[in-house]
Amino acid sequence: TCLASRFRDAGTSVQGTNDSSVVSKVSAAAQGYFHDDFLKHFVCKVSRRAPLINRGYYVRWKAVDHCLKQFFHATQSCSRRQILSLGAGFDSLYFRLHAEGALGGVTVFEVDFPEVARRKAALINSNTCLKDMLSGHYNLIGVDVRKEQEVEVTLSGAGLQWDAPTLVLSEVVLTYMETQWSDAVIGWAAKLLPQSVFVMYEQIHPDDPFGRVMQNHFLKLNSTIHALKQYPDTVAQTQRFIQKGWEKCVCLDMNQFYFDLLLEDERQRVEGLEPFDEFEEWNQKCSHYFILTASKGSVTNQALLTLAKGKDFSLVVFQNTFLFVFGGRTEKDPVLGDAHFLCLEDKHWTEMTVVGAVPEARHSHSACPYGGGLVIFGGLGKGGRPICDAFYLRPTLSGFCWETMNLHPPPVPRYSHSAHVINEKLVVVGGVWLQADGVPGVAVINLSTGSCVEIQLDTSSVPWPLMLHSFCSELLDSEGSEMVLIGGGGNCFSFGTHLNLHPITVDLRP
Repeated sequence: TCLASRFRDAGTSVQGTNDSSVVSKVSAAAQGYFHDDFLKHFVCKVSRRAPLINRGYYVRWKAVDHCLKQFFHATQSCSRRQILSLGAGFDSLYFRLHAEGALGGVTVFEVDFPEVARRKAALINSNTCLKDMLSGHYNLIGVDVRKEQEVEVTLSGAGLQWDAPTLVLSEVVLTYMETQWSDAVIGWAAKLLPQSVFVMYEQIHPDDPFGRVMQNHFLKLNSTIHALKQYPDTVAQTQRFIQKGWEKCVCLDMNQFYFDLLLEDERQRVEGLEPFDEFEEWNQKCSHYFILTASKGSVTNQALLTLAKGKDFSLVVFQNTFLFVFGGRTEKDPVLGDAHFLCLEDKHWTEMTVVGAVPEARHSHSACPYGGGLVIFGGLGKGGRPICDAFYLRPTLSGFCWETMNLHPPPVPRYSHSAHVINEKLVVVGGVWLQADGVPGVAVINLSTGSCVEIQLDTSSVPWPLMLHSFCSELLDSEGSEMVLIGGGGNCFSFGTHLNLHPITVDLRP
């Protein structure tokens, strides 16, 4: 173990976030989200976190593990390979890989503040299980990564070979530095490591309601997220790495990673581990974090990320005669696609003839009375993907008929929104989406022509972060010129719970 002799920095508050992160990873591992027998040795007490927290740390762990495997595969023919973990804290990466037999020709260098490195070294030396696994393939180094010359000298002295294929790992580390320093670290890594891949996991989208709650959480911890202002999204982060000397860069938010890079069997396994219904909060958490890979040199180009190509139902009352229920979910069935009619007079479920192509099973969609029937829109479908289609349940002489509505251009898929029919137009408000930034505003769909227009909702006059999901809405007049939004919000991952404080009035006039 190599330790620097000095520690003089304002980073002490940041070090405190390490322990909470490790406790959350231990919780996720204990519930079977991933396998790691060594994390528990780095915490004093094991605590079970909420399912939302477990899922959040699972997708973080899975993304980093995916990048590691890509790197190992791309460099398998190389005799010497290296992992340089910046701000490693109390991570168990080396011990896990050692136990899996995955360290063939791989040397791990962990770098953190000298005091953190000293604490980790003492913990390892006092634990027989961990101490017995130490080898020449593990180097724990105490040095401030902002000091390029000191880092270069210290790592060279520890045996790092600058020309060997190297994976540089930064899990929510550089963003706590002032941007000039984190930019410098990204730059010197590109300059000093000609055959390398940089893997980064951090936050994005600071300015929408969830992002504001997220920022306030870290401010209270005295751990400001500096990079967000200058690099607020995946495009800006990609450009950042290219400008700092990296040749190629791929950056995905965690919704993209989860749905596009994880196999369906793995998603189904994870989704069956614990009871879960916080879909809005889960998707928002994933939209506010990214996994990035940037490469330098032909060998590591192959290590870049690649893109593979009973509740929450909706109901409508028909002419004060029948209550119609469609979709939803149960503990056993993640989505439902059946329809039911409840006779309001005798309070019994009744069968009615419904023909036509049945809409895809879904929950958290909207259903509005229209033309003697109803129109449904959006929702969360099978596999947890938002939907953007609309169907009209048209009345017939013998019952009802499902008709697909052709929308042009197609609206952005969303769920957990509200909707109202106003003068032959379906007005969709808020919700959660994955394919666009920020919070959904208002989508206006012409039910006669199928034309669709997305309109941004001006929330600048609202003095708190306005969460536009899991709320209800009512029209304030028969003309549909004003709408009141009531409730909304929920858990913001580990950043606390945020609920809208008061009802909000929305002016729908042009």
